[in-house]
Amino acid sequence: MNIYVCVKHVPDSAATITVEGKTGINEKITFLLNPYDEHAVTEAARIKASSADTEVIAVCLGKAAAENTLRAAMAMGADRSILIETDTSRDSIFTARALAAAIRSDGRPWMVFTGKESIDSEGMQTQFRLAQYLSLPVATNAIKVDADSDGVTVECEREAGTIDVYRMAAPCVIGAGKGLNNPNYPTFPDIVKSRKKPIKKIGTAELTIDTPVAGMQIQELVPAVEQHSPKALTGSPADIAAQIVDILKNEAKVI
Repeated sequence: MNIYVCVKHVPDSAATITVEGKTGINEKITFLLNPYDEHAVTEAARIKASSADTEVIAVCLGKAAAENTLRAAMAMGADRSILIETDTSRDSIFTARALAAAIRSDGRPWMVFTGKESIDSEGMQTQFRLAQYLSLPVATNAIKVDADSDGVTVECEREAGTIDVYRMAAPCVIGAGKGLNNPNYPTFPDIVKSRKKPIKKIGTAELTIDTPVAGMQIQELVPAVEQHSPKALTGSPADIAAQIVDILKNEAKVI
């Protein structure tokens, strides 16, 4: 059985990102495996450990440098990888179609994992589009996955701690949330072993990808500027408490 894990090569959130032109960034910074995808790879490896004849395959659409992210995924437990090479950034519509095409050309999935979102674009759409193109059921922000011969039970967290429980037939697509597990960060021997694991590289032209009738384009990237307006609160403790409540309710609008 095949478990596919779709991963993304993203800038390190701790890096200083410089916008170049209107729509690009200086890529001479550290890139890494999308943190939500770490949970996806870890869960796939956990399921494989208790399931005979199971293989975990990491799949990524990205530039040549994305090979480093696939090596990281294999160090965390993936058996092999597929890199769909592209020279340009792609939206979630094309990305999902390319990932679906690569999975179909490689084999029949038992489960397909993704992260619930990427930390760069934060679109939270790829897993749903991927499920549509593969004609599979989907659940996202998973915090617990139980798989058996009859299907998969997934617990998914919504806002305010609400948990939905889904029973899906396999194959299916699952978007991993942070509460799913603790990522299985690799040891040095794991990293060494990952260098010997195979990465299949294919171009988008080698895949059967239907041309989307819609698409999304970045018009302009603008650095976020944090603006602080400190305000001194005076009065009695009761007055200060009332002012804090008023700020949270009418200015921050969080209560």
